[in-house]
Amino acid sequence: MANKGPSFGLSRQVQDKIDSKYDTELEQILVEWISRQCGSGVGKPEAGKLGFQTWLKDGCVLSELINSLFTSDKPVKKIQSSSSAFKQMEQISQFLNAAEKYGVTKTDMFQTVDLWEGKDLAAVQRTLSALGSLAVTKDEGTYKGEQNWFFKKAQENKRDFSDDQLKAGKNVIGLQMGSNQGASQEGMSYGRPRQIM
Repeated sequence: MANKGPSFGLSRQVQDKIDSKYDTELEQILVEWISRQCGSGVGKPEAGKLGFQTWLKDGCVLSELINSLFTSDKPVKKIQSSSSAFKQMEQISQFLNAAEKYGVTKTDMFQTVDLWEGKDLAAVQRTLSALGSLAVTKDEGTYKGEQNWFFKKAQENKRDFSDDQLKAGKNVIGLQMGSNQGASQEGMSYGRPRQIM
């Protein structure tokens, strides 16, 4: 975490709980996938959270990853490494915008500071997993990892009913709706009656 001292008390407990969600097995899968997807030019990080954060922190590896998933019209036009914090955060933001364009939902996205300051690297893992799942699901030929690394998202199963089928369905009362025959509030009482002396 940049420019922050150690946390104590409740802040420490909250940060420990966030840190406990980080998955080292998922880290290995993500590193292997990103390395295959982007090629040997991105290298591999040191094992552990700090190595993973340092590898992705400048946003260049993330930008290479998202560009590799698009066949044409790459979303991140300019990928350049910089030591400037502003430029690194801007590169991460470009990745997040491109990932949203690719189809990752807002709820699966991490915030820029989660990666740059190392506040929540588990959120970074969730975003990359969601991106991998989308790549497997879309099956456009751009995904270069193992099929079992990420789950395939459910696809829409649209049905077309004819007018006759829709009319026939209006006459059917589903069993889940139950029945109201004989229902009344007669004999219902709640609690004890009021005692008047």
